[in-house]
Amino acid sequence: MEIKVTRPQLPKGYVDNPISLVTWEYVVERLTESKNYWLCSVRPDGRPHSVPRWGVFMDGRLFYDGSPETRHAQNIETNPHVSVHLENGDQAIIAEGTCAPAGKPAAELAELLAAAFCAKYAKSGYTPAADQWDKGGLYIFTPLKVLAWTVFFEDPTRFEINQLR
Repeated sequence: MEIKVTRPQLPKGYVDNPISLVTWEYVVERLTESKNYWLCSVRPDGRPHSVPRWGVFMDGRLFYDGSPETRHAQNIETNPHVSVHLENGDQAIIAEGTCAPAGKPAAELAELLAAAFCAKYAKSGYTPAADQWDKGGLYIFTPLKVLAWTVFFEDPTRFEINQLR
């Protein structure tokens, strides 16, 4: 994975004297530790659709699950371009990229994902087994661009990601 770090293009007066940049390590930490991810997809008629998802950020991608019959799953079948953001607008992480069904994951990956989901969501009652996604229902979000800041007027940062996959 290659990452280019720049400033986002903002109108004059928004951030005139930034003093620092957010690190990619900070972004990965936040994406890894977050419980809720807001997934924004586009309906076939062009209207937006947002839904909170639980997921696991691993290897530079967000894995989440859900029925192929849900609105967001149907949306990404026709338009894979989505955005994902976390719940905090003061210390924001906003990712844009593509989403696709994962298919049946390899056994090793399924074990890692099940363990990560259980570690993160067992207290909320969600403990998937490694074979849960054998017939589908697992999705992968691959970020291509991320905007992040901890203090908007001090450190807005743009990451352009080449996944090399």
